[in-house]
Amino acid sequence: MGIFGRKTTDTAESSTTATATAVNPDLAALTGDYTIDPAHSTIGFVARHAMVTNVKGKFNDFEGTLHLDGGDPARSTATLDVTMDSIDTGSADRDGHLKSADFFKTDEFPAMTFRSVKAEALGGDDYRITGDLEILGTTKQISIDLEFNGAAKDPFGNERVGFEGKAEILRSEWGLTWNAALETGGVLVSDKIKLNFDISAIKNAG
Repeated sequence: MGIFGRKTTDTAESSTTATATAVNPDLAALTGDYTIDPAHSTIGFVARHAMVTNVKGKFNDFEGTLHLDGGDPARSTATLDVTMDSIDTGSADRDGHLKSADFFKTDEFPAMTFRSVKAEALGGDDYRITGDLEILGTTKQISIDLEFNGAAKDPFGNERVGFEGKAEILRSEWGLTWNAALETGGVLVSDKIKLNFDISAIKNAG
C-alpha cells in the first residue's frame, strides 16, 4: 500500500476486501503541509560525458514544500526553488563553466524552479507528479516518478516523509545547447539529462 493507504499492523494486513478500500486511519496523520529538509535531501543530475562515461552533480542550495492530501492524492502539490550558483560536480573548473554564459548564466538566471500542476497515484508506493520546470527563463512541463519511502518521527520529534524520484529531460528544450564535437564522432555533453531526487520533508507545526 502507498502513502495514502499504507498498512502498518497485522490486523490491517488481514482486512477483508471491503475494508481494504476504506480510508486508512494513517491518512489523517500524513495529510498536511511539509517543508523539504535540505540537510537530508539531494537534488542531483547525471549527464553523459564524451559519449563514454557519466558525470554526476547536485545542487547544494535549495528549498521546497509539499502538500500531501491523503483523501485525494490528486490534490497533492510540490514546489522547489534551486539556487543555480550552488551547482556541484566535484570539479571547480567544470562548475565554473556550467555557471557561465555557455550553460546556466547564473548571473542572469539565479534560480531554477518547479511548480506542480498534477499529481497521480500509480498504485502501491508509486506516484507521479507533473509540473512546470523553469530554467533560463523558459518553462516546460516534466513528469517526475516518485516512490514513497515511508514516514517516521525522528529523535527530535519531527514528523518526516521520504520520497525518491527520477525524471529525464532534454536540456536543449530549455536553451542549454552548448556542446563540442569529438574527433571520433558524437559530442562532449549529452542532450539527455537524468534528474534524481531524494527528498526528506518535515511536517509543518499546526
